[in-house]
Amino acid sequence: MIEEEGEVVPLLELGSRKNEADNNKGGFRTLPFIIGAEGLEKLATYGLTPNMTVYLMGKYHMGMTTASNVLFFWSSATNFMPIIWAIIADSFLGQFYAIGVGSIICFMGMILLWLTTVITNAKPPPCDESSTHCCSPTVPQFAFLCSSLGLMSIGAGGVRSSSLAFGANQLRKGIFKKASCVKDSYFSWYYMFTTVSVLLAYTCVVYIQDNLGWRVGFAIPALLMLLAVFVFFSASSWYIKPDYKTSLLKNLVKVVVASYRNRHLKLSDRTDVLYHHNNGSSNIPPSRKLRFLNKACIVKDPQCDTTANEMATNSCNPCTVDQVEELKSLLRVIPIWFSGMIMFVNVCQPSFPVLQAASMNRKISSFEFPAASFSTLALLSIIISVILYDRVFLPLASRVRGSHVRISTKTRMGFGIFLTFTAMLVTAAVESIRRTVVAANMSAMWLVPQYCLTGFAEALNVIAQNEFYFSELPRSMWSIAATLNGIGLALANLVASFILNCVDVISKEGGHGSWISNDIDKGRYDYYYLVLAGLSMANMVYFIVCSSVYGPLKGEINLAEQEDEF
Repeated sequence: MIEEEGEVVPLLELGSRKNEADNNKGGFRTLPFIIGAEGLEKLATYGLTPNMTVYLMGKYHMGMTTASNVLFFWSSATNFMPIIWAIIADSFLGQFYAIGVGSIICFMGMILLWLTTVITNAKPPPCDESSTHCCSPTVPQFAFLCSSLGLMSIGAGGVRSSSLAFGANQLRKGIFKKASCVKDSYFSWYYMFTTVSVLLAYTCVVYIQDNLGWRVGFAIPALLMLLAVFVFFSASSWYIKPDYKTSLLKNLVKVVVASYRNRHLKLSDRTDVLYHHNNGSSNIPPSRKLRFLNKACIVKDPQCDTTANEMATNSCNPCTVDQVEELKSLLRVIPIWFSGMIMFVNVCQPSFPVLQAASMNRKISSFEFPAASFSTLALLSIIISVILYDRVFLPLASRVRGSHVRISTKTRMGFGIFLTFTAMLVTAAVESIRRTVVAANMSAMWLVPQYCLTGFAEALNVIAQNEFYFSELPRSMWSIAATLNGIGLALANLVASFILNCVDVISKEGGHGSWISNDIDKGRYDYYYLVLAGLSMANMVYFIVCSSVYGPLKGEINLAEQEDEF
């Protein structure tokens, strides 16, 4: 019994009240706030990306290669931070506070970037018109710029690390838990709505920067980020907020250490071998894949307790079969994840497409499209492909076949990689044609095919990757699953920067001009994109091999079993 405002309330009644409150949380009503918060974050951060090359070259007097490297490292940091935040969320904060704190930090970074347009001494003075001399940024000026970019990367990492998994957790009970198709559609529509945000960033925000200047153009993203903070916290009482009591990273490291310590043990196929299990789990032995890790959970001393609840007081502190299988599942997806990372190298080419479009005729009637806004063609392709696939192709194919039709995630990933290869070939061909004619008279509509192919490829591959990770990894690793694409983008930016610098250095040998010249008419960007096309071709072969070796997907086996039951 407990006293509550002068009344005596049974403990059982309090428990039922808590359960009733928990049952009223989550569901579809929370998704607009979660997706809206990340959508506003992407609208703010991506609104800064397209014109950042122009800002760094014009206001900070950086060369093409230097500006590209700054953007590569900024994008890499932004996409790498989610894995750090995922570990923090799983071990300390939880997904809710990771998103909230990240939003606030990102807002602070945008305020600093806006201040570079307000404070005169925050950037180098304008170039002397009487000479070709331009002052480079001083160390404090460059540090101030990097601080703003760094805070935005850190904050965006907090939002992106947990938003996708936090939204999926709102659909983990009741009818949502039983309907697998709901969760599949969630991934597609989540990606589409965040892509719409990027589309608005590349059009509306970029248009404001081009026509109202940098002060207003950088103030708008800061206000949008402030709105994102308000939107997310306004639905705080409705969210399901999972608790995390153990560190996933600690468990993974523990398995590796235990496997090494037990490396001298011999594995046996006997059924009487004992393994440590979590409390309440079935005594199923570990899988035969990556068998060397099974040594981590073998019972060496029968006196050791084998349940997770007793580990804290047990000097043996053994690993369990579940912990071993978690590490196995992560290691198994890495080869396929690597193919997606290589595909991202083609996607994250921020500088050249803007300069290419700027050199061409962008007028349609009396309206001239901003050069940076041509990247919206890829985003429109993503949106169109999601709608056509989920609302036209699948229902129509299912009606014709008479049963539910679903294209496997591996098939969609592979076709996406093929389309990026095609996009690189088309980009090289268009650039070669552009060099042979007067660029100012060549319509920028020639760029439409390469952008559309890139958009279709990204939609197929990225959405399929998300489904693949969430189906193949256990629920305890969903925060990690949500960050794998971001990690791939982060490393892809580093690889792209490495390739860019290698091509720049190698092409200069012998006194020749660089393929990556500040003046695109003097450079040979068509050759550069042929290099990327060759990389894509090798990646296709690599993915086919990895896909074959991986075998059937866990998620598709479960789906087939569900269809058999129905």
